[in-house]
Amino acid sequence: MSLADQLADVRASLLNVADREAVLEVAADLLACRQAGADDLRASLQAREKLGSTGIGHGIAIPHGRSATLEAPRGVLLRLQPAVDFHAADGQDVDLVFAMAVPDHYTQQHLILLSELAERFSDAHFRAALRDAPDAQSMRKLLLDPSQPPKAAA
Repeated sequence: MSLADQLADVRASLLNVADREAVLEVAADLLACRQAGADDLRASLQAREKLGSTGIGHGIAIPHGRSATLEAPRGVLLRLQPAVDFHAADGQDVDLVFAMAVPDHYTQQHLILLSELAERFSDAHFRAALRDAPDAQSMRKLLLDPSQPPKAAA
């Protein structure tokens, strides 16, 4: 099942913020919907981040949280300029973020989504394509349309 099939809504945005807390704040605002407010989502994202950094290396972070009121997962893809410190294990600042909120009852599905995202972001060509994308719409298409994988540079 593709990311597009698993997520109720995915947005993409280009963002200029100062630090990790600001990233989580903007992500919560973008994830918010009639079912789950920004304040609750922000608290969930921050609580998860306090358990350990969601920076997975190579300039990527996947902050994620849960909501008792969400009916389906939601996500937002952010490209940060400049990159910010997410306290990733590799010490590299983060410039690509996929923030996600899932319903509380999504236990196995949550792990599947995280695994699929980590796999996609492990591809250096995919990361480069996201970083080179001209706009948020192009980034969203790259993320959600696996039929158009990024091509290696010649």
